[in-house]
Amino acid sequence: SGCALIGGETAEMPGMYPAGEYDLAGFAVGAVEKSKILTGQNVKAGDVVLGLASSGVHSNGFSLVRKCIERAGSNAPATLDGKPFKQALMEPTRLYVLNVLAALAKHPNTQEASGIKALAHITGGGLLENIPRVLPDGLAAHLEKGSWPQTELFAWLQATAGIDDIEMNRTFNNGIGMVVVVDAGEAESCAASLRALGESVYTIGRIAPQGDGAQVVVA
Repeated sequence: SGCALIGGETAEMPGMYPAGEYDLAGFAVGAVEKSKILTGQNVKAGDVVLGLASSGVHSNGFSLVRKCIERAGSNAPATLDGKPFKQALMEPTRLYVLNVLAALAKHPNTQEASGIKALAHITGGGLLENIPRVLPDGLAAHLEKGSWPQTELFAWLQATAGIDDIEMNRTFNNGIGMVVVVDAGEAESCAASLRALGESVYTIGRIAPQGDGAQVVVA
């Protein structure tokens, strides 16, 4: 991702971790010009919501994943989405930074042009809790159910956990790892740019007045 890992440590703590186990911690620092910060404050009704496909579970929801594995036992499938079962569950998190930066450079949101207005990384809390962080008060994201495919992995997790669509979209990324809010006039060209960079992109919804409802509605 072009990031410098400038600090961290490997900690071995006898009495805390079992023999042979350790904790690895690290961090990176980023900088951005103030004029280029995406605050989301100029998001407006009618803007388009694009979703970039995730590579799998990423790093959230693994407490429930472990419960699903335990519940399935020997009935766990041999493969999911064409990958061995364990590989599908442990697929590394897709990193979007370089492709998103390239798309931002091509579709900036400035006084002269309306392009990408907000980005939401879909981590813990899923679509329902991460998208509101980039929306101004009074606006909501109306997402269209079925506008992006549910992979075999997430279909298996939902069936095994016995949870409804609302909890799927709160517990897991459910197939969307990054959300891009873009001006409607730039949506098609922005999606094309991201696809050319190797992303799987879906038009998953629009921004609308919130009214008395939630800030994210999937219907």
